[in-house]
Amino acid sequence: MKFATCVFHVLCFCASIIIVLTIMQQKQYLFGSDEYYVQVINGFTNNSSVPLIIWCSSKEMNLGGRGLQEHDDFSWIMRPNLWSSNYMKCTMKWDSKRKSFDAFKASRDIERCGLYKLCFWRVTQDGFYFSNDQVNWKKEFNW
Repeated sequence: MKFATCVFHVLCFCASIIIVLTIMQQKQYLFGSDEYYVQVINGFTNNSSVPLIIWCSSKEMNLGGRGLQEHDDFSWIMRPNLWSSNYMKCTMKWDSKRKSFDAFKASRDIERCGLYKLCFWRVTQDGFYFSNDQVNWKKEFNW
């Protein structure tokens, strides 16, 4: 009898945790979502003959690939939560150069994307730049 009571209490506790987490997730959805706008911009100059190829995916979704001409962009919305991997990895290819990077990683970007939750990447001949306002760009890494 004591064993059955103990199992019942553990199950009730687990159910309570699941209910609380579900309510927290719905609250975020109803009262101000945690949507992050992510945009990757082709910042190359004089590359009209060779497009910048981008392919983005995560464990949950595959955004597919695109060819970006000068100043073209590719964008999407990220909704970090407890149930997903909370990242989007992109592979960039230009001419013979290839680079994979985390275009969105919740643990890194929740704070740095700023109050308006904007995450911009500009890819140029000399590297990858990040901004949360499209004015102040910081070089993150080279090709």
